[in-house]
Amino acid sequence: MLRIALAATLVLAPSLAAAQTGTPPKRIRSLEIMKGQKCPVAGRDEVVVCRTIAEPYRIPAALRDEGAAAAPQNQSWVNRAATVDQVSREAGGLPNTCSVVGTGGQTGCAQQAASQWAADRRARNAAARASTDTGSDSATGSASVSGSDAGGNTPQ
Repeated sequence: MLRIALAATLVLAPSLAAAQTGTPPKRIRSLEIMKGQKCPVAGRDEVVVCRTIAEPYRIPAALRDEGAAAAPQNQSWVNRAATVDQVSREAGGLPNTCSVVGTGGQTGCAQQAASQWAADRRARNAAARASTDTGSDSATGSASVSGSDAGGNTPQ
């Protein structure tokens, strides 16, 4: 038995020595891959080492918030300050707020109406573009937009 093992070692030794050239690889890649991803195949002069990441996130799973928007106490102070500023402007009747309270509140009503009109116009134009993209009128070969001209203006 010992002779067979010794003979096999002598026969296989030259082939193992040929596999090792003695020169290091030109490139060594160390990759971190997600579960389910495959490790890339190594080229001729490179070694690829892959490690699977079980938890790629820094926040522990128990503390991750999967729910709706953050509660007010968890929001940035900048967001809270902006909300308080806007509410106090409207409650105080400051200019450009469209508020019935105070002397300057009415000045924002025209601005608010213009903003609403512009938003409605953008929505109509987007709907018209979407209907043009999805289908057209079979008789004329063009999409029709009811209630507005080519510029998106509603005739009066």
